[in-house]
Amino acid sequence: MQIDIENLEKRFETRSGETIVALHNVNATIQSGEFVALLGPSGCGKSTLLDIVAGLQSATAGSIRIGGQDIAKSPVRPGMVFQSPILLPWRTALENVCLPAEVDAQAAAKLKGVDVAKRGGELLARVGLAGFEQKLPSELSGGMQQRVALARALLLDSHFLCMDEPFSALDEFTREQMHLELLNLWNAQPFTTLFVTHSVYEDVFLADRVLVMTPRPGRVVADVRVSLARPRTREMIGSEDFAADVRAVRASMASYWLEEEIAGAA
Repeated sequence: MQIDIENLEKRFETRSGETIVALHNVNATIQSGEFVALLGPSGCGKSTLLDIVAGLQSATAGSIRIGGQDIAKSPVRPGMVFQSPILLPWRTALENVCLPAEVDAQAAAKLKGVDVAKRGGELLARVGLAGFEQKLPSELSGGMQQRVALARALLLDSHFLCMDEPFSALDEFTREQMHLELLNLWNAQPFTTLFVTHSVYEDVFLADRVLVMTPRPGRVVADVRVSLARPRTREMIGSEDFAADVRAVRASMASYWLEEEIAGAA
């Protein structure tokens, strides 16, 4: 599911009447089945861009095409995974996974004829939660809750996933395990993925490409291709190839800051 972003701009009006430009002239193409990470400082518009691509916000100017169709006309609904799992506390893990089929008419239509509970159970098993279907969120760890959120995002089988810092609240060990589980799912059936994070290391380990964004107004100033082979393994994290890719991403960031300093001094 290819995503084309052209000349995208997003402006907000504050209560005082001030106009804030969050995104300006953003251009990017994400190929079908590609895993692309957005990297940039806090406030650069990464999450805003992700929300616009996911259809949760509208752009002020520019266009987004999903599978060749304007986003407003596209029938594709991306799965969404947020920083917080956002699970309903009174519903079991399985019931949370199946929730989109109950509250979203378009999702219900797409899943017509599908045994939603069976599919939800299969997805929980795929993310390592077989046997936890009837557990409430309060009975699950933070990592397990995020696995439930990931399974819910995959319920519609849209082949397109948007992820907004989904592992940032997890401890290092759990985060690394979630990286591997996400990659296992992606390796089995590569889905177009747009992933937001602040971590260069996370970007390099997960992504095919890293798009580096500027401080507000956010725009893409570098597109770094990760050279690590797939499938990715835990052992790669200490490799020279991994270190070289991290240096390449950092160099692209440093190059931009240097250009800004020179421009500011001129």
